[in-house]
Amino acid sequence: MSETCPNPPHPGPPGEKLSATQNMLGTAVDVAQSFDPFKKIHEHVCAFHFYSHDMTRQVEAHHYCSHLNDDFRQCIIYDSNKADAKLIGVEYIISAKLFQTLSEEEKKYWHSHNYEVKSGILVCPVGSLIPASVADKAEEKIMEDLINTYGKTWHFWQVDRGDPLPLGPPQLMMAFTEDNQLSPKALKCRDEKLNISTAHKRETRAHLRETYKCDPCANHWASRDDNKSYQCDMKLVEQKKVV
Repeated sequence: MSETCPNPPHPGPPGEKLSATQNMLGTAVDVAQSFDPFKKIHEHVCAFHFYSHDMTRQVEAHHYCSHLNDDFRQCIIYDSNKADAKLIGVEYIISAKLFQTLSEEEKKYWHSHNYEVKSGILVCPVGSLIPASVADKAEEKIMEDLINTYGKTWHFWQVDRGDPLPLGPPQLMMAFTEDNQLSPKALKCRDEKLNISTAHKRETRAHLRETYKCDPCANHWASRDDNKSYQCDMKLVEQKKVV
């Protein structure tokens, strides 16, 4: 496992500093246009992902999620919760009920969330002005829901590799399923940045139970005995043209 913190300091994409004109234009657009999809953001959770083909590359990912209904969430993923955060991917989260409707072929792209929840790896960062007791209650409710879900995650920008721009094809991400997979140093870095204790969260979530048996088709990399996993590979295809 990598012993470096995920998402090392990143200079961001090359380009000139935002001009005063663009700043003024942005302010005007904020007033004039609708941003309704962003108003529906209900959750901010911080998780760790790894590339399905390379478990040593571990990424701290901040998800901002909206609910289209009780069985479906959609999340935009940033590399931090700071103002200069880079948009690095998306995750779709569905209930165990919906997951069972998927084909066996489709299921292999999804991962479970039960270990992430119970281990304390998945957290809901809050501001320092929120009382701990209030934050813990709100987080527990979110975790009660997430423990019974599966996620399909794509990363577009490999900031952990230092890429200055989103380069190459999207990468399928997976979630951790047992202890000793995530770098202890990475977890320590995350806890210090967010001023939280994963050990405490793990202890307080011990009573949480999933209401389903984890489908063996999820977390495909964990059930294979050939040390292989699925990942995107670009190829040339026949171009369809309008007649």
